Amino acid sequence: MTMTTDVVKLKTTKDIITYLAKKFPQCFSVEGNAKPLKIGIFEDLANQLAEDEHVSKTRIRTALRNYTNSWRYLHSVKVGTQRVDLDGNPCGEITQEQQQHAEQQLAESKAAAAARAAERRQQQGADEAKETRRKRSSARTNVPSRKKRPATPAKQTQEKRDKPATAPLTAVSAQQLQVGQQVKVKAGKVPVSGLVKEVERDEVHVQLQNGLTVKVGIAAVFVAKQE
Repeated sequence: MTMTTDVVKLKTTKDIITYLAKKFPQCFSVEGNAKPLKIGIFEDLANQLAEDEHVSKTRIRTALRNYTNSWRYLHSVKVGTQRVDLDGNPCGEITQEQQQHAEQQLAESKAAAAARAAERRQQQGADEAKETRRKRSSARTNVPSRKKRPATPAKQTQEKRDKPATAPLTAVSAQQLQVGQQVKVKAGKVPVSGLVKEVERDEVHVQLQNGLTVKVGIAAVFVAKQE
């Protein structure tokens, strides 16, 4: 009687990169300095792992994209550094243009991460304030409360005046933008303020308040709507 063993399919990027690092240790790594990969290395992987039931081409492609977009990998793309194939053999040097592209990707990724961190801090602050109000309200449950009088029309009007207004944002075209113009860049749920540094046909270079300059698509750039 022949015993069969079910093959475990690897699904997460982490598991697939770990698997590739074991099979091709001269090419992939899971920590430390990464090596720039040969251009077209996906085809080499697809051929080498064609009969490997642990991974699929789709999963390999996704894992490879995440690997080459990681900060660790982008830091390794430096002029003069050799790309490597699956066996670690040199396959051409990194050019100045390729280094600049990697630096731009890294800046955009860090800007997006900073925007997400700011959004989390803002949400955390709101949650903490809500919890503080809840505790204060709970502490007053045994204290007789006085019925709040409805606000007079004059007071309601003053409250509306005191409440800060948030200017709505509107999308723009590349022709409507100018160098030096203040804009909002949508890198997460919270738009980030920035200054236009360069305008291309479908992309805009924007310097954020934290000093980073990112290149984003025109669809991610907004300006305050004029009343």
